[in-house]
Amino acid sequence: MSDRRFKPKKKPGQSRNHVMLLTLLALLVATSFVLFMPPNESIKRGLDVQGGLSVILEAKKTDDKDPTSEEMTAARQIVERRVNLLGASEATVQVQGNNQLLVQIPGVVDQAQAVSTIGKTGVLHFVNVADLENKSAIEALESGVYVTDQEINRKLAFGDLEPGQIINAKPDEQTGRVPMGIYTTLDIGGGDEDSEGDSSYYQLISIDEKDYTPIFTGADITQVTVGLDNGVGPDYSVGLELNRTAAQAFKEVTTQLAPTKGKIAIVLDGAIQSAPAVQTVIGDGRVSITGNYNLQEADSLKTILQSGSLPVSLSVINAQVVGPTLGQESLMAGILVALIGLALVALYLLFFYKGIGLLTAAAVGVFAILYLGVLALLSSLGFFALSLAGIAGIVLSIGVAADSSILVLERFKEEIRMGRSVRAASQTGVWHAIKTSLDADFVTLISALALFFIAVGTVKGFGLTLAIGVVCDIITMILFKAPVVRLLAPRFIAKHPGFWGVKEDEEFALASGELNRGVANG
Repeated sequence: MSDRRFKPKKKPGQSRNHVMLLTLLALLVATSFVLFMPPNESIKRGLDVQGGLSVILEAKKTDDKDPTSEEMTAARQIVERRVNLLGASEATVQVQGNNQLLVQIPGVVDQAQAVSTIGKTGVLHFVNVADLENKSAIEALESGVYVTDQEINRKLAFGDLEPGQIINAKPDEQTGRVPMGIYTTLDIGGGDEDSEGDSSYYQLISIDEKDYTPIFTGADITQVTVGLDNGVGPDYSVGLELNRTAAQAFKEVTTQLAPTKGKIAIVLDGAIQSAPAVQTVIGDGRVSITGNYNLQEADSLKTILQSGSLPVSLSVINAQVVGPTLGQESLMAGILVALIGLALVALYLLFFYKGIGLLTAAAVGVFAILYLGVLALLSSLGFFALSLAGIAGIVLSIGVAADSSILVLERFKEEIRMGRSVRAASQTGVWHAIKTSLDADFVTLISALALFFIAVGTVKGFGLTLAIGVVCDIITMILFKAPVVRLLAPRFIAKHPGFWGVKEDEEFALASGELNRGVANG
């Protein structure tokens, strides 16, 4: 009777279930391995690791009053959408004080273009030039004698133009670029005829909202696209699709202007971007904005229009490029710490648990592959970029995974010392250990998710990596630790207790008179 009491009840198809779990795990491991190879390309890096752009924007209202908290929240959300549309990952936009926004964008290639894009107010109007009340603007547009902001920036860069020769617009102190739009040439003399820099001045063609009634605004746009101008390039244009009301209004105006080739001004934040002549009636609600844009400028305008207009005007107080040197050093240190941690955990397990420690070391390896696969997947979808705080979460996750593995081993060995056979201990001991580990993991998971959803800045990265690590640990316990121990226990561990490190536990049970040797081996 005593022998029967300790024998586990073997369920039909139990081994088959364990094999199915291991097969599923093998598929997950293979997929994860493909996702994170090569690691230096599959996982994006955050601002503090790879460097990027840090910008402080100051918000102002037209009446010089302080913006309300609601307006600052709306401005933050719009700037955040613009940053996301730039393709940045792990970017952050935070409200500072009463009227400032801190924007941090990792890995930005064109810092000047990014600053220009996120700071634009974004008020777009299409205006019939004939209805303008600004005579100087009408004369400039009708004459067709003007240049684009790209040409002005080129002249500034090559020293053919001084900032003081630009009227009604100033180059940005941080980027050195003038506002987007078209500029009319003003020859006010005072120099040699062959010296354009001495005699020519440029004025941004801008108009006030009180000077016109728009045909439609940016709020009437339903879709924005970018394509080659006239399909051949080299310049790009921004295509718009209008709602029904705006499409009808635009059809009526183009019907009126087409016979005389009248012009329609495209006005963004009070600056005229272009004023194309109407060649034919446009009745399908599809409009193209042209202005000799390159691809970056066209994408920037698309981003501004897609994200909506800001409730306040934003000016750049400070913009600086964050170098990646310190971040790279910290990254290498973090990776080194993680590798050392894995190596120490493996050595500890092998030294104290002998052969059975191999299973746990293998479990930590499986955990690491799954972990990297999930990070690579999230990174490819734009939801994750590795930061220094994230590395701290990864290192802590290794400790969580090692802790649960040790708990499984200790409970398995403890049940053998209590008098159970190796097979019985692999069933009940492992199950009890996993239940305890799950309780601890869920507590850690709740804390990590709280950090991710409530905290701001880099702390979110710590919470995310810790939460992912906990989930991967749970998957590893269910799909690897439990089935492997249960499959090996009756065939290998029970027959070679010395190698697997459970012989002393069996001897302890025998010395206590609680275990029959035949049961231990059966």
